[in-house]
Amino acid sequence: MFSKKIILITGATGSFGNAIIKKLLETDIKEIRVFSRDEKKQEDMRLKFNSHKLKFYLGDVRNYESIYNALKDVDYVFHAAALKQVPSCEFFPLEAVRTNILGAENVLNAAINNKVKRVVVLSTDKAVYPINAMGLSKAMMEKLMVAKSRTIAEEGTILCCTRYGNVMASRGSVIPLFVQQIKEGKSLSITDPSMTRFLMSLKDSVNLVLYAFQHAKQGDILIQKAPAATIEDLANALIEIFNYKNNIQLIGIRHGEKLYESLVSSEEMVKAEDLGEYYRIPADNRDLNYSKYFVEGNLKTARMQDYTSHNTKRLNVQEVKELLLSLDFIKEQM
Repeated sequence: MFSKKIILITGATGSFGNAIIKKLLETDIKEIRVFSRDEKKQEDMRLKFNSHKLKFYLGDVRNYESIYNALKDVDYVFHAAALKQVPSCEFFPLEAVRTNILGAENVLNAAINNKVKRVVVLSTDKAVYPINAMGLSKAMMEKLMVAKSRTIAEEGTILCCTRYGNVMASRGSVIPLFVQQIKEGKSLSITDPSMTRFLMSLKDSVNLVLYAFQHAKQGDILIQKAPAATIEDLANALIEIFNYKNNIQLIGIRHGEKLYESLVSSEEMVKAEDLGEYYRIPADNRDLNYSKYFVEGNLKTARMQDYTSHNTKRLNVQEVKELLLSLDFIKEQM
């Protein structure tokens, strides 16, 4: 589907952007536009890939004109630009609003006005039952996407969303932190031993986005099923991999953290479609004339369990080790 097409990726200089660009360069794609505000990371990416297909656009999703101009003649958009760190968003919540909500609106509006074929926005498990500013802002981004999808004609831009948990070894995540602490001879700092998190590789996250570009319908939210592990088992797996002898230090839960994460809420599970490796949550396209639903409504009110890092497949230490050893990041560090 990318043959001779132009795609723009916001926030493309991060871990995910590097992974999907590597994948897209294997196709017959015409052009990949890297849209971000960090000129140093753009220069690093330019030198790393050394490809004439990469075009670099310096701009900020907070500025409508910069993203609108960058989207001229673009076929597809993947919106990954965001503030992602939970503690920093807790201390500066309005910054999360400006980037994750208003920035997303700029991207969606600019894509629609430029007649882009498809837009995939990136969300997070923290948007489900959100308790922190980062999750709240991403939940509002999802609501924006669905609301705009209702107003677009059938032949217009397809808007959809992918939602997933922690990508292993991505920038700012816990695995690079643990590896750094091991190399520096420090104790591994874990928040709560029983805390669970989904474990998803960069390859899996790229596959989910590609699946969304190919199969998503207007207003869809797509979720890839993923295994999980406790933070303690993750730390112990790394200790065994690196044959490390130091201790684990408990530091307590940080600002805005959950004991476990949810990828699909119980309310969403009522209408979610099980696609095997994925869940599809279709948009709620009812209008505001609620009275007619008393006659025509669907009374399906079954209580469903939400899909969480506590009730998904739980990996033991050995299984986590095998998963970690498949990551390029771990191979490079050994």
